[in-house]
Amino acid sequence: MEKLQLTVACGDYDRTKALQVGTVEPEGIRLNYIPLQAEEIFWRMGGHREFDASEMSLSNHVTMVSRGNAPFVAIPVFPSRFFRHSCIFINTDSGIQNPQDFKGKKIGTPEYSITAAVWIRGMLKDDYGVQTQDMEWFVGGQEEAGRKERVALKLPPEIKLSAIAPDKTLNGMLESGEIHALISARAPSSFVKGSLKVKRLFPNYKEVEIDYYKRTKIFPIMHVLVIRKEVYEQHPWIARSLYKAFCEAKQRAIEAMHISNTLACTLPWLFAEMEQLKSIFGPDWWPYGIEPNRHTLETLIRYMGEQSLIDRPLKVEEVFAPNASGEFKI
Repeated sequence: MEKLQLTVACGDYDRTKALQVGTVEPEGIRLNYIPLQAEEIFWRMGGHREFDASEMSLSNHVTMVSRGNAPFVAIPVFPSRFFRHSCIFINTDSGIQNPQDFKGKKIGTPEYSITAAVWIRGMLKDDYGVQTQDMEWFVGGQEEAGRKERVALKLPPEIKLSAIAPDKTLNGMLESGEIHALISARAPSSFVKGSLKVKRLFPNYKEVEIDYYKRTKIFPIMHVLVIRKEVYEQHPWIARSLYKAFCEAKQRAIEAMHISNTLACTLPWLFAEMEQLKSIFGPDWWPYGIEPNRHTLETLIRYMGEQSLIDRPLKVEEVFAPNASGEFKI
């Protein structure tokens, strides 16, 4: 029987490498895996529907589901997760010493709706009492001028948001002091180059993030795998097939780290890192599926409601393909 040809765009990750090179094959599918940067995938899939399935911003997908116009169905595969305390940068002349100092400040972010910003705003509210409406928001290109929101916003008047000038970048505005802080999925180039005007809010971010996880049990999810709705409706079985294959590929990546006397990654203390991960997270520090992630997903949906990014409350199950939820029993 001829296999179904599917093109999937996703990052070049260790956890998906077996799918990329073909050592793991989804049942009934001949997979064409295209490794790309997330921003390119989102632009091409969100704007032009170029792929059968792809990595996608979780927050953008949830927004579209809440509005009833989602062009995709998701499966509970999460290619990107990231603690975001390390992604808050401040101008050294801003007067910001701690998170509470964000009140009344000008904050930049590439897009108000990106998942990283949703998580950071939620953390600032839950842990430090800083509300989204306590700050003034500026959006636009971080390193290149002209970036725009991928989804239309419906913000209440108490949330103050402005687009930056079309010839400016958030990186430049942060270094010059035109904005006081930046929250983003990427470190600004001014910080990478060692500017004395830019530093992290949390220099000891790993310690802060470990404490955050121990308190909240949240390892923030950034991206989800989506299938174009018309492809899914024609072949609903591919949701479970892709889910199983992505799970197997991730498991192979984790098992590769256990090879005796071999470092699968170019990290000198890989085994020490793994031992620390197991002591904090348990045996699976990158879980897929709904149930292992329910608390994290429900928290993100709550944050999106508080930040005016969804039109109605959602149940977690509404975000995913029905046949990608749960497991069969023998």
